[in-house]
Amino acid sequence: MSQQPNAHLTREAQTIRVIVRFWLRMVTLLVFAAFSSIRFDQSLMLLLLMSIILSAVLATLKREQPLGSVLNHWDEAIAYAALCCLIVSFDFHVLS
Repeated sequence: MSQQPNAHLTREAQTIRVIVRFWLRMVTLLVFAAFSSIRFDQSLMLLLLMSIILSAVLATLKREQPLGSVLNHWDEAIAYAALCCLIVSFDFHVLS
């Protein structure tokens, strides 16, 4: 049976690692959305959708448990989905 690469880290270290990874990815997405040729909200929403898919695929490949005791790629995917829904709701509110 193979050992997972994060097995030697404590729960706190794994959680901090996921939070740092999330914020680094968010900064990168915001920079790419800011310099996009389409509207900021549309490009950010598309980048968030791609991040949701990427996180879900990585979580599946690493066989991570959803809603586990530590943060993982599934939690990142949920955070990206929540931000995407927030953008859609603001966009809908502005159009009404």
